[in-house]
Amino acid sequence: MSLLRIFIALRFIMLIASVGTALGALVEFGEGAGHIIKGAQMVISREDPRMASALVMSGTDAFLFGIVLLIFTYSIAFGFVFDLPPDIRRTVPSWMRVEGIQELKNTLLSVILVYMVVDFATDWAAAEDPLPWNVILTKPVAIVLIALAYRLMHVGSDPTGRHVVWKDNTDGG
Repeated sequence: MSLLRIFIALRFIMLIASVGTALGALVEFGEGAGHIIKGAQMVISREDPRMASALVMSGTDAFLFGIVLLIFTYSIAFGFVFDLPPDIRRTVPSWMRVEGIQELKNTLLSVILVYMVVDFATDWAAAEDPLPWNVILTKPVAIVLIALAYRLMHVGSDPTGRHVVWKDNTDGG
């Protein structure tokens, strides 16, 4: 067996990651459902409405992360391990078609930003006493810095996703 065939066969190890992300998605969906149900129970029993809102926000965030994990599951399995025939690949929704590892990293970074915003809003909503200044400033500053880094990663990229260092001006000007 040639060395190339061995390396190509090793791609099936990535199925471990695919199964792991699928299991993680199930955990997130369970956590999200639990938060939503507990929040609904708090509203019905007229308990603390701020905590109910915080639970609903946290549950929604868990669902979002679960969806992203499912996209990762599909992307790893059918983007890096198995090769889908073009006619079947076209039937997959466009938002589930990932063309490379960079797109997966961008998705993960976007989700981290959303998670941090929801986490901060949840902390704020659930707080019974005013939050200290270090808490009020730390997370939003971190969110802004990560968002700026994310934006800087995309400066100089064209719509096809290729990184552009220098744009050639061919009109002579």
